[in-house]
Amino acid sequence: MKTHILALSAAMLAASTATAFAEGKLNIYNWGNYTSPELIEKFEKTYGIDVTIDGYDSNETLLAKVQEGGTGYDVVMPGDYMVKIMIEQGLLAKIEPDQMENFNNMVPEWVNVWWDEGRHYSVPWQWGTTSFTVDGEVYKGDVNTLSLMFDPPPELVGRINMLNDMNDVINAGLRYLDYPRCNDNPDQLRTLTEMLVKAKEGWRTMDYATIEKLTSGDVDLSQSWNGAAMRARKQRPTLVYAYPKEGFTGFMDNVAVLKDAPNMDNAKLFINFIMAPENAALISNFAGYANGIAGSEKFMNPDMIDAPEIVMPEDAPTPEFVPPCSKQVVDYYNKIWTRLKQ
Repeated sequence: MKTHILALSAAMLAASTATAFAEGKLNIYNWGNYTSPELIEKFEKTYGIDVTIDGYDSNETLLAKVQEGGTGYDVVMPGDYMVKIMIEQGLLAKIEPDQMENFNNMVPEWVNVWWDEGRHYSVPWQWGTTSFTVDGEVYKGDVNTLSLMFDPPPELVGRINMLNDMNDVINAGLRYLDYPRCNDNPDQLRTLTEMLVKAKEGWRTMDYATIEKLTSGDVDLSQSWNGAAMRARKQRPTLVYAYPKEGFTGFMDNVAVLKDAPNMDNAKLFINFIMAPENAALISNFAGYANGIAGSEKFMNPDMIDAPEIVMPEDAPTPEFVPPCSKQVVDYYNKIWTRLKQ
């Protein structure tokens, strides 16, 4: 009955606003290969709005682009720590999603989050984990250890792809060495740098295109997000997603509206639209991640409900959501990253 009522209210909202926003526009800036075409088509038909989508490959790319100003974008999908940074820099509009019609569908644990307490600027898009996936036929040992990336066995040497992402690579390295995150200890950072530079000798590439790298057979192990790992496994069934004993990152990508959005009203319509369970499920069915909207499970593809990349084993460590580091730490990390990319 609740779902029926929600669907009815969404239909009434569409009927009352479609005319007002006919021939309108919405410009989305999202991670590449992360937006459900079915979702966009449904939104366009519901409200008579033309949607355009551009892609980026990292939170830092997003931030740099928005800081330039005058992007013409309305909606962006920053990760958890980047939401906080963009709020602090005055880049996001305070759109008050907590006052929107579909906000009551949000899973309570995702409301009072440290990056947007009470949800005044953002709503969930997708959430998941960052670990790695490896071909279980190529490597037949225990996959649940970061040593496969940083001290790989012979069969994986030269067959590894790492994300081209400073935070993900450095945080994984810190966990492997059992050092704390947001680390400003010079001795530990020196050891980390030496370890990463040596480990790089066994890597083939550093690339965000994890699905393509794995499904093409270019590599046998790739640092990856769990949703991308599931999508890759559907094409290469021998792939196994790891839950390293040393720990791994949890993340949530969020939907927010830029403060200078040229189509502010349409952006708010989109925010409310994706909090409807059936629409949130369209995002998950395409991207392969959980979404933070209660009731969406009923509309998800059956193979997602018990996918090993989505459902963590009971003995897996708790994912760690890493907050933004201080400028001093970021400066250290940039130096390490520059050295690693040489």
